[in-house]
Amino acid sequence: MKKNITLPGIADRATALAERRNIKMAASAHAYVRGSTSKFYEWLDTASGKLPEGPAIWICGDCHIGNLGPVADINGNVDFQIRDFDQTVIGNPAHDLIRLALSLAFAARGSNLPGIMTVNMLRVLMEGYAAQFIDGDETAVEIPAVVRASMRRARRRTWKHLARERIVDLSPHIPQGRRFWPIVTKERKAIQSIFTRKNAIKLVNHLRCRKSDEEVKLVDAAYWVKGCSSLGLLRYAVLLNVDDPVTSEIELCLMDIKEAVAAKAPRYADVRMPVINAERIITGARHLSPSLGERMLAGRVDGKSVFVRALRPEDLKLDIDELKPKEALKLARYFGAVVGKAHARQMSKETALAWYKDLTRNPSTKGTPSWLWKCVVELAALHEAAYLEHCRRYIDTK
Repeated sequence: MKKNITLPGIADRATALAERRNIKMAASAHAYVRGSTSKFYEWLDTASGKLPEGPAIWICGDCHIGNLGPVADINGNVDFQIRDFDQTVIGNPAHDLIRLALSLAFAARGSNLPGIMTVNMLRVLMEGYAAQFIDGDETAVEIPAVVRASMRRARRRTWKHLARERIVDLSPHIPQGRRFWPIVTKERKAIQSIFTRKNAIKLVNHLRCRKSDEEVKLVDAAYWVKGCSSLGLLRYAVLLNVDDPVTSEIELCLMDIKEAVAAKAPRYADVRMPVINAERIITGARHLSPSLGERMLAGRVDGKSVFVRALRPEDLKLDIDELKPKEALKLARYFGAVVGKAHARQMSKETALAWYKDLTRNPSTKGTPSWLWKCVVELAALHEAAYLEHCRRYIDTK
């Protein structure tokens, strides 16, 4: 028998979400690192003189290992790319490299790997990243077993797999509980209005291989309790009916709507970016991960900027429960290559070569640039202390 759960109304969301976020960030030091983007950039304000000034390109801004994984383009072709762009700006690519290195260091700590392994992981991370600016082929880097398994699983998934995760009976709806909360009429109307727009209808129909002007019907919508750093922002799961007009067979499409807020990641001065946050996020996605960027569009809910992402069954989060020594090195090199490719595709050959020379200048003994190593050491100490303080404050409130 299922336990009854009291679901918060719109007035109580903020308190409930703050509690959920505190719990998630207290789960582990690595979880705290993933959810504390603001602390990372607060520290970065004091470190500007230590870092190389990379070319002005779109960066992820929150490039930790949880934000990399299999994603499909609008036609279902799967690639391994960056998959989160809330913090994307035109900025210093060194910021993505440092954040990814910090994430790997904490993943190693959480797997009880020795510090020597962290040293080697950062070395191969840099090798995989830097190589993209001289040969531009991340396929030359060995794909780790966990990534191969994730890609195989992604390619086997169908729309029915995606539907089974969200729909519980013959009357399609989004089941309310710990992950999905009720919305009010005003929210539902705003969501419905998004899917009356031509660009939204065209996107949904393209996704399901239908004529671009076929009718799209809103079946259900719910507040989606998802993520960590984004908890507290507007987030909705939307179920659409795109039934076949000939057979009348019900076909469903699931959309993710997320509030777009100002990025904490610093942008370069004198660069032009979209003023509307949703447009900024979509533009960054299209530069860094074209497969995902083409499945996104901007909108508004309750007067707030939101971006809509059409979900595909092939999209999967890469789950790494524990790093093994050999696999850890392969993952670090491969992740570096994936991010390097996303950066390099935005540069001319001359710019890429100049950035490569900056990256590989004055390496430490083991091939890791001294600036990257020092940044990770300082950030690791800062986040470890902040994590323990977070846990203490969380316990004190109980």
